[in-house]
Amino acid sequence: MAAFSATHCRSYSYSHSSSINGGQNQRFSFSSFSRLSVPAKAIRNSHQTVVLMQDGVVATKVTPVEKETPKEKLKDELLSVTSTKEWDEKAGFDSNENESTVSITVVGASGDLAKKKIFPALFALYYEDCLPKHFTIYGYARSKMTDAELRNMVSKTLTCRIDKRENCSEKMDQFLKRCFYHSGQYDSEENFAQLDKKLKKHEGGRVSNRLFYLSIPPNIFIEAVKCASSSASSGNGWTRVIVEKPFGRDSESSAVLTKSLKQYLTEDQIFRIDHYLGKELVENLSVLRFANLIFEPLWSRRYIRNVQIIFSEDFGTEGRGGYFDNYGIIRDIMQNHLLQILALFAMETPVSLDAEDIRNEKPKLLSVCQVKVLRSMRPLRLEDVVIGQYKSHSKGGVTYPSYTDDKTVPKDSLTPTFAAAALFIDNARWDGVPFLMKAGKALHNKGAEIRVQFRHVPGNLYNRNFGTDLDRATNELVIRINNKVPGLGMRLDRSNLNLHYAARYSKEIPDAYERLLLDAIEGERRLFIRSDELDAAWALFTPVLEELEEKKIIPESYPYGSRGPVGAHYLAARYNVRWGDLDIEQVAELALLFVWKSNVIKRWILAVKSCEKHSS
Repeated sequence: MAAFSATHCRSYSYSHSSSINGGQNQRFSFSSFSRLSVPAKAIRNSHQTVVLMQDGVVATKVTPVEKETPKEKLKDELLSVTSTKEWDEKAGFDSNENESTVSITVVGASGDLAKKKIFPALFALYYEDCLPKHFTIYGYARSKMTDAELRNMVSKTLTCRIDKRENCSEKMDQFLKRCFYHSGQYDSEENFAQLDKKLKKHEGGRVSNRLFYLSIPPNIFIEAVKCASSSASSGNGWTRVIVEKPFGRDSESSAVLTKSLKQYLTEDQIFRIDHYLGKELVENLSVLRFANLIFEPLWSRRYIRNVQIIFSEDFGTEGRGGYFDNYGIIRDIMQNHLLQILALFAMETPVSLDAEDIRNEKPKLLSVCQVKVLRSMRPLRLEDVVIGQYKSHSKGGVTYPSYTDDKTVPKDSLTPTFAAAALFIDNARWDGVPFLMKAGKALHNKGAEIRVQFRHVPGNLYNRNFGTDLDRATNELVIRINNKVPGLGMRLDRSNLNLHYAARYSKEIPDAYERLLLDAIEGERRLFIRSDELDAAWALFTPVLEELEEKKIIPESYPYGSRGPVGAHYLAARYNVRWGDLDIEQVAELALLFVWKSNVIKRWILAVKSCEKHSS
């Protein structure tokens, strides 16, 4: 099989420095494996050595000989050609057979995800010269559309990099010429067979590598995979399928989905995408832990008091109410995005940065009941979970709707739009350290961060200055976007700990879909979810989800644009933790609210007692 050849678009360089003593800086630079080119091959005989270089040029070193036979003369002619193309022609080979191409099919091309994320990400990769020389993009959906109509639709969502605007229109035109459309049903092998013929025409006899992106509802995953596998798989290259979440609603449905997928694909062909793992925050997390000696010794219960993983959106469901109501915030955000971040944060140091080494560490951490693996994450209890649902609120003359004002949401819906949870990892490194998660919609701001609160300094000389406020005496590490040069590569940079990307780097941060699409093309699986990871994650959350639904727990209401339900703060206080995303004024407001609620409860109790007294 010919190797896939792509342009160098990732540079991996590492800077090591001592910011304390001002020591010597050392820099190591090398090319990434994002270009998988034909390796140099040596063809030896007694007279000369021929080396096929990576750029296709043939270098020859000739040893003089006294006499050559006609056979040896022919051999010399073949070995002295100056390019691999001429070599193939002389030897009677089809040069296309030694080249490869990548065909990317976006299944569900007419949907919002494809238009807003997938096609723009593919164009960004093309703009950055990250896609191979030979590639074709096909949109596949039930909608009737021509190639020109697809290109017109896609062109409306394409933008060029802020730091690279030269030749933008020209690049767009070149990209759109590589985009085509085929209309078909998702459960039709005949339609996928027609797609296969079109793909082969564009592949032109080259080694064909095919990537299918399933941007479709989960209830039609299996039919689409079955048809693509049987009628449109590559005959001489690799075939990979990207599957979007949700990966089921619980342990049982997830297991059924995995089993069904594996009827037609191997685990190595399935790329379960969690776009959150492609964000710079997640990449920086591994860099922070494993590339900085100052942090790794502190990464344990001995020094860390609590860890907070916070996700907030400042908007509601906005048109996704029908979909969201079937899943809720725990399934949509916590069970996948936040739990994966927790696993990366807390896992033991992997053997290497190889995808399988990292993916082998995460299941060990997440396993609850797996055979031969010690229970490390404590089963989640209902009393350690708080849920909420946003209600209508007016602010600045603007009225914001409640969750149930959405016409696609039932008026009596109990689906949570906010959730907070306290989790514990029962192993030697993290025993007793609370990991607090919270995620919500229609909150006061938009963001995602990890907050690490360290233990107070024993015998602190400055206790008098801090008084009795333990939080003020606590060192806190806030991870938003730190310590890695933005881009698709893994280029590290030394900087102050108080690092803001906008101030430090002028380069635009790539969208998560760009990184993950490039990884899938290159076969890099580090940021994709393996089936055993998925099983372990569902095993943790399924029991509490079932209990919430069976007992019909009513979510606590919170105003649109607020900081979420008060119950989340009670949950944190139970473990002697204060949410780190609150400032002093906000804490004071909450304290007043607590007092007000307490007074309301006291008055209610007194009123009830008074009524009972009069009735008796």
